[in-house]
Amino acid sequence: MPPPLKVVFMGSDPIALPLLDWLAGDGRSLASIAAVFTQPDRPSGRGQKTAPGPIKQWAEAHGVVVRQPAKLTPDERVWLAAQQADLALVMAYGHILRDDFIGTPRLGTLNLHASILPRYRGASPIQTAVAMGEAETGITLMRVVRRLDAGPVGDLARVPIAPLDTAADVERGLARACVTLLARALPALQAGTLEFVAQDEARATCCRRLAKEDGRLDFAASARTLAARINGLFPWPCCAVEAGGVPIKLGLADVAAAGEGGSAASNGRAGRQAGEVVGADGDGLLVATGEGMLRLRKLQRPGGRMLPAAEFLRGFPVPPGTRLPSAPMTRLVAGQPFLRD
Repeated sequence: MPPPLKVVFMGSDPIALPLLDWLAGDGRSLASIAAVFTQPDRPSGRGQKTAPGPIKQWAEAHGVVVRQPAKLTPDERVWLAAQQADLALVMAYGHILRDDFIGTPRLGTLNLHASILPRYRGASPIQTAVAMGEAETGITLMRVVRRLDAGPVGDLARVPIAPLDTAADVERGLARACVTLLARALPALQAGTLEFVAQDEARATCCRRLAKEDGRLDFAASARTLAARINGLFPWPCCAVEAGGVPIKLGLADVAAAGEGGSAASNGRAGRQAGEVVGADGDGLLVATGEGMLRLRKLQRPGGRMLPAAEFLRGFPVPPGTRLPSAPMTRLVAGQPFLRD
């Protein structure tokens, strides 16, 4: 077997931790992590104390050199060149890479992007895929170029999205898929047989960094649209509504099919206003929408925990006839990069 590829990893998000664990364990015959680039330590938590991020913590625990530049200066490129790395591997790093930096490792720089490219280029591909009601997503291995997630694709691992999956659930599946993908792709890359194919620009869509206002809901939309949005934006920024003047966070939802939840769900919105609570069944709080019946399965009031609906409603009743106010929903997807990205 050829010697392991010498890899410099560049990332800041915990989604990469299963991959790093694999590279340090069963995958070490294919690649070794020579160094890690990650974001500088930042304030976090309620006390806003400066703390190392998860990738730095992993690197220090495994004796791996850590670089944390605020910007990738020419000095950082010189340092990278001195490592004589075979490959730079990027996942959710948070810095834009210059061409000279991209081309420094012997085999170039590859990115693991958490969508099936060319769909959902940009900063929130996991949340957006779930929020848009997709049945599957994936991890795409691509060459890094100076355009947003637009490089040629070398390989792909697909991950299904189940009806009750939140973004947090899908992220865990994608993290595992990174291992499967690289276990297949690295030997081909080493052998020079991994082919990279240009993306179809006509099919490209883009997503953006999410903000708190993305959690607003318009109950005139369909129950399917609202359930996907609630699940896709959990755990952050999290959709929320007001009930009796109290802000309530929503952690999980689905569509109550005809026959579920009694006659209220069967009758849809007939004679009811969008956002009107029509009752509850064993799985959730039922709310009329523009099309179909929305079932809110997990809810959280201020200072409390996210609870299954039945438990939540024992401590915070929401009687039938309560009107949950609507607000305009923001756009999550565009045909080109959003200006703020």
